[in-house]
Amino acid sequence: MLQTITWTGTAARLLDQTKLPTETVYVNITDERQMWDAIQRLVIRGAPAIGVAAAFGVYLGVYLTPDDRFTVRLEEVCRYLATSRPTAVNLFWAIDRVRRVAQSAKSPQSAKQKILDEAIHMLDEDNRVCRAIGEHGVALLEPLKDATGQINLLTHCNAGGLATVQFGTALAPVYIGKERGLKFHVYADETRPLLQGSRITAYELQQNGIPVTVICDSMAATVMRDGKVAAVVVGTDRVAANGDVANKIGTLGVAILAKHFGIPFYVAAPTSSIDLALPSGDQIPIEQRDGREVSHGFGRQTAPTDVDIHNPAFDVTPAELVTAIITEKGVIQAPYPRHLSALME
Repeated sequence: MLQTITWTGTAARLLDQTKLPTETVYVNITDERQMWDAIQRLVIRGAPAIGVAAAFGVYLGVYLTPDDRFTVRLEEVCRYLATSRPTAVNLFWAIDRVRRVAQSAKSPQSAKQKILDEAIHMLDEDNRVCRAIGEHGVALLEPLKDATGQINLLTHCNAGGLATVQFGTALAPVYIGKERGLKFHVYADETRPLLQGSRITAYELQQNGIPVTVICDSMAATVMRDGKVAAVVVGTDRVAANGDVANKIGTLGVAILAKHFGIPFYVAAPTSSIDLALPSGDQIPIEQRDGREVSHGFGRQTAPTDVDIHNPAFDVTPAELVTAIITEKGVIQAPYPRHLSALME
């Protein structure tokens, strides 16, 4: 499978997802400013992958710092990387995690090594977490086989291997299921305005031998009405304490449609995406992106000059529309406040 992020020994090597699907290009990130830019421009994207990338970004920002400036520099780099994107809680979780290990060290040199070791550990940890999500997800999806033995899913945006280190969250059950001989077919919403579904989800599924059909976002209702979808599985950038989930813009509409047509709506989320500090989705910060992503998508103007553009990157799906949340520790259902709290304990 494709590797989203690897450590070369001197740089964080990222698959440049802005070039997909027509080019497979890797870039080497060697300092925190390059990492900030890579996260902000979506060279690397997806909440788990952003978190791991930010951890390496902290190391790249401090490893050459003189000992007498290390503490100040560490805080500068952490604060700076935290401004790259606001919605994915994994970003802040990872930065806080490497900050803590650095603060526990006895010397600046030891702190630098601890930061790097922790970032490398996150690579392996992410793979273990995603495989566990896949195992729990397969148990939910296997009973949904159609008469031909195939499981038909719909997903929105990309929460596959390219949103994590390797296996993905929402698509992890597909990859684990394939290892077991299960057959899947995935409808991938195009996901306007940046087309992560058609550019990235379809690309990685095709690369990994999973049948995939790209549809425009506006076609989801028709495919559901026609009985072509047995379940919806999406990822999330943040889960609030009450079970509200933030995911790529358009997810809320998909959840409403799934509820209308009686189709289960599953959210795959590592526990690092669960934020019990926020009572509900109303407190989740929603990233607002450049209007030119809508008006000049991929180089061509598609809206009148100077027209107002509203371009939130995410929306919040209320907990009552979520059938279950699939984590590496198991599957939880409503009431979410009690079950999420118990899970995180």
